[in-house]
Amino acid sequence: MKYLIVAVAATVLASACSQQHSASTPPTASAQPAPLGSGIELQYIDDSVRLQDDFYQHVNGKWLASFQIPPDKVSYDPWDKLVDDAREQARAIIEGLQKHADPADPDQQKIADLYATFMDEAAVEKLGVTPLAKEFAAIDALKDKQQIAALIAHFNLIGVPAPFSPQVHQDAKDATRYVYDLGQDGLGLPDRDYYLQNDAKLKQARDQYLKHVESMLKLAGDSNAADEARQIFALETALAKVQWTKVDNRNPVKTYNKYEFAKLAKLAPGFDWPAYLKASGVAGATDYLVIKQPSYMTSFAALLASTPLPVWKTYFRWHLLSDLAPYLPKAFVDENFAFYGTALSDVPQNRPRWKRGVGLVEVSMGEALGKIYVARYFPPESKARMDQLVKNLLAAYREDIDKLDWMSPDTKQKAQEKLAKFTPKIGYPVTWRDYSALSTTHDDLMGNVLAARVFESNRNLKKLGKPIDRNEWFMTPQTVNAYYNPEMNEIVFPAAVLRPPLFNPAADDAVNYGSIGSVIGHEISHGFDDEGSQYDGNGNLLGTPGWFTKDDYKRFKAKTSMLVAQYSAREPVPGFHVNGELTLGENIADNSGLAIAYKAYQISRGGKPAPVLDGLSGDQRFYMGFTHIWMQKIRTNEAILEMKTDPHSPEPLRGLLPLMNQPAFYEAFGIKPGDKMYLPPEKRVSLW
Repeated sequence: MKYLIVAVAATVLASACSQQHSASTPPTASAQPAPLGSGIELQYIDDSVRLQDDFYQHVNGKWLASFQIPPDKVSYDPWDKLVDDAREQARAIIEGLQKHADPADPDQQKIADLYATFMDEAAVEKLGVTPLAKEFAAIDALKDKQQIAALIAHFNLIGVPAPFSPQVHQDAKDATRYVYDLGQDGLGLPDRDYYLQNDAKLKQARDQYLKHVESMLKLAGDSNAADEARQIFALETALAKVQWTKVDNRNPVKTYNKYEFAKLAKLAPGFDWPAYLKASGVAGATDYLVIKQPSYMTSFAALLASTPLPVWKTYFRWHLLSDLAPYLPKAFVDENFAFYGTALSDVPQNRPRWKRGVGLVEVSMGEALGKIYVARYFPPESKARMDQLVKNLLAAYREDIDKLDWMSPDTKQKAQEKLAKFTPKIGYPVTWRDYSALSTTHDDLMGNVLAARVFESNRNLKKLGKPIDRNEWFMTPQTVNAYYNPEMNEIVFPAAVLRPPLFNPAADDAVNYGSIGSVIGHEISHGFDDEGSQYDGNGNLLGTPGWFTKDDYKRFKAKTSMLVAQYSAREPVPGFHVNGELTLGENIADNSGLAIAYKAYQISRGGKPAPVLDGLSGDQRFYMGFTHIWMQKIRTNEAILEMKTDPHSPEPLRGLLPLMNQPAFYEAFGIKPGDKMYLPPEKRVSLW
């Protein structure tokens, strides 16, 4: 995305003029607020590219040609500008608390402690790897494989990768209660494809990973690091072979497999389930689990039996060391970054230490920090304007559902019922998280890190058996993102995302509906995409065809199959096509969100014509605002990694392909047959 430099400069200039005016002549009662600008960054338009042939390149071309990705980033877009701004604001808050923490608010001192212990590099260097000595000793003390169950439970508790990891959330088949589910995990490379596919870049990543494991083990004092690295890689490859693909894992029905405790022994023979359930704290809190990938758990048990105990010890030692490397001396930090930052994603330089310190506070006490952030940086008028935007988007959906020509009355009624139960959450939670059970010190970084992780694990475990907390947020207010949760049937927009360029208070509605409006529409659309449509308005998983009739679902599938083909045909990196099945849900949301945002924009005008600003009509500014927010530069290896692991399509495609499916876009810019942006009507995908 792209920061609206022109709009911000205009705001600053208006402020300066206002101050000068007040110094020379008193303001009059008739003074009017400054008119809203277009919000379009005209300086980035590349007139050498016809918009009818490549709208994305035309609108963003000069920025794409001139901008250099910062050395500590994998990519850069306007979202990253928002992240940078929010991080600077968080830093100002944290460093202020180090000087003046409020004694009446214990959380403020805990934030200061977390940050201070991370920033004390001298203390970290002095301790070396001794902060992990107790954890290493527990691994070394394993006498037989039966004890591995309790070790995995401990790793789950402290947030270190193990062959499987838990999640506490709403039960998809009973949205009134929480469930503890287990899913495949435990790989050091980003995805199973990195172990199993023979593309040259993936093979190179495997070679680099093997060397990285060896180097890290040597730093930790292992005398047999080369052999141990090969053992770890062989075990992880065996795990990768039996893991499910990311496409399989998108299926909410296939990944919902309820197992009473008594049946777990048959699922994974030889694994000490009673020991795991007791050590994890689940025994007594519930009487069943949900297993996302049952065949993987069976295969894991077989690998547990066939792999010697010393290899498992080395495997667990490696994952502990790798996961906690950011909190160890510089040699570990640098080696960890050399692989996960540079080798995998082409990033030449690690983030400054203060940014990493802010990140630690974010993941450890994000809402405590967010409470201060909201009070300081999120004005009430921004929330009020956003509330109205959301209302218009929901109104556009209500109207649109009734007009759909491919959906029967029965399905329309179900869709309206679900929409009526949507819960929008804007800016910040109504109740803040309680951190009173978390203790920190001013001189123990690793102790603070592990304490924060255990606190979060226990906070989630305590949900089991309790009523659903529908006020809970799963992002902090200072997070630059948004989400739809099908189990809560809610859309959530943190405060930090509600700033330029996504939401620009100094700009006309057209660009705001094209930018933040399309993002809001995107999140609402997830309630009706190929996954979301399988949940009812209360958050219960119905399965396929969900609340569609069978005939309507066939029509829906026909449309979404066209979308899969559209995106799968694209090859952003030579040899690497977009996975249209993996990205289907997000592609549906991108296309539907844009369509609904356009209709909401028409509603907002109330029948009045849009002003022409910067020589552009309202519709033109709407679509340009949409394409602006997906402007991105990205490193090649990172682009490959994201295509393997990310359910979103590459951002340049997100800012281009949805336009080609929108009839109003063709009218706004005179797109005709023969133009490269032109798709024949029968090839356009229109869902909403």
